[in-house]
Amino acid sequence: MRLRLDLGYDGTGFAGWAEQPGLRTVQGELTRALGRVLRLEPPPRTTVAGRTDAGVHARGQVAHVDVPAAALAAAPGRSGSTPEVALVRRLAGVLAPDVRVHAVRRAPAGFDARFSALRRRYAYRVSDHPAGAPPLRRHDVLAHRRPLDAAAMDAAARSLVGLHDFAAYCRPRAGATTVRTLLAYSWRREQDGPDAGLLVADVRADAFCHSMVRALVGAALAVGEGRRDVDWPARVLGLAVRDPAVAVVAAHGLCLEEVSYPADAELAARAREARAVRSLPGAARP
Repeated sequence: MRLRLDLGYDGTGFAGWAEQPGLRTVQGELTRALGRVLRLEPPPRTTVAGRTDAGVHARGQVAHVDVPAAALAAAPGRSGSTPEVALVRRLAGVLAPDVRVHAVRRAPAGFDARFSALRRRYAYRVSDHPAGAPPLRRHDVLAHRRPLDAAAMDAAARSLVGLHDFAAYCRPRAGATTVRTLLAYSWRREQDGPDAGLLVADVRADAFCHSMVRALVGAALAVGEGRRDVDWPARVLGLAVRDPAVAVVAAHGLCLEEVSYPADAELAARAREARAVRSLPGAARP
């Protein structure tokens, strides 16, 4: 039986999502917790929508896990809870406070947390206040020492939206494509609420390659503080090679906010489409 898990975590104490020997990771913690509460050995493996790097946070992460139906049915014990609610409660009892599974549901046919996703939405938060980041936000807000021009950053960001080869903003991986569809990229200075005064980036794409969001943010910061002109990030993009002038900013300002999926009937088709190698129109496929 495939289950969909909706979860969030404070990435400060994790070496990223993916399980690694000798390191504390979100996947490692979740896998052990599932094995313990469902009494499964070896523990079931999880597949995630977005493999976040060390220090990156998540509010709207999604994963799936395949478990025996009998193990799920036994989760409530003597309580009157549904198996899904019982699993949420039991996971809360064994997971550390910096990771929480908010909801468990039986996944519809064709659901794959990674490949069925239509888009991922990230936020990056920056404080350019002379005093630095607010004390209670020091783990999820980047403190920037120079004043930033939000309007210039927003204009630069919007020029990168669309289907492009983002090689200039990705760490290369052998055999992996860097073609992505950046669905939205904007900057705003929040006027009220818990983020009042902060600069917040809204970054959405069908998928992201390694370090892409943090490199896009680094380019915008260079524009915002006046070191580069508004057209510079687009010129860098057009070169399709890494530019050492593009800084990859710190991980702790980044948060995965949401993962969106199509209607249930379209999940399998979307997964097949996402597995196909991306290329630019007119480019030869490998």
